[in-house]
Amino acid sequence: MKKIVVPVDFSNHSENALKTAAQLAKKTNASIIALHMLDIQEVNLAESPSYQQEKAIFFLKLAEKKFKTFLEKDYLKEVNVVPIIKHYKVFSEINAVGKEVNADLIIMGSHGASGLKEFFMGSNTEKVVRYSEIPVLVIKNELHDVNFKDVVFATDFSKESIPAFKKMLKTLELFNAKKHILYVNLPNENFKTTPEMDALAYQFLMEAEGNADRLINVHFVCSRSIEDGILTFSNAVGADLISTATHGRKGLSHIFSGSISEDLSNHATLPIMTFKI
Repeated sequence: MKKIVVPVDFSNHSENALKTAAQLAKKTNASIIALHMLDIQEVNLAESPSYQQEKAIFFLKLAEKKFKTFLEKDYLKEVNVVPIIKHYKVFSEINAVGKEVNADLIIMGSHGASGLKEFFMGSNTEKVVRYSEIPVLVIKNELHDVNFKDVVFATDFSKESIPAFKKMLKTLELFNAKKHILYVNLPNENFKTTPEMDALAYQFLMEAEGNADRLINVHFVCSRSIEDGILTFSNAVGADLISTATHGRKGLSHIFSGSISEDLSNHATLPIMTFKI
């Protein structure tokens, strides 16, 4: 892990993410890319171009000053921090910046979303998870010790999720964590018997790793929703991190099929790490 992107909006949640990134950076000698998305409102057509430019420069200078103060923290003194300010609040741009600097991880603080706000708008974190091709670590609370020991990786054992599974293993090598591979069995047309789930898990691990030794860490749970199954199991085993693969669906596909990763990023209290399929 060499580069970590942390979106910063000057909130306590983004500072929690920054503290987490600092701990990881000290362990891996990584650099932190602190990214602020400057939210300049739409242009007023009644304003002259020169005034619009002056206003943009004013807000940029104001953000630079606030950003500098925000990054003057004791926990960042031994870390290489590179501040970046983008002029538009476009969430796909966070992914673009991450790819441009060849980042290994994006860390975001989040308070989640619920109810009508979640349905119509979603949370900022949810939007980043949806767009990001880089692994995203979502932090809900301050982590005093970033040392994940028990990780739940929720999967549907599909072939397309194998690259995400491999990336998860590589990303979490740093922690030498115990990994629980979880499949949630639902009471619908996709319900599977125990032999069917065993066969799925065996084939998945053989294709992913060339052996099925990890079957000892494979778990099957029955639940009325995938999200509830993941959260109930993670609490039962005392997990300190939940990891999932995400399709990053957008538009109508996202509305009708939803995204487990985005739901978890909104509702779970545990840290969530997502990997794009």
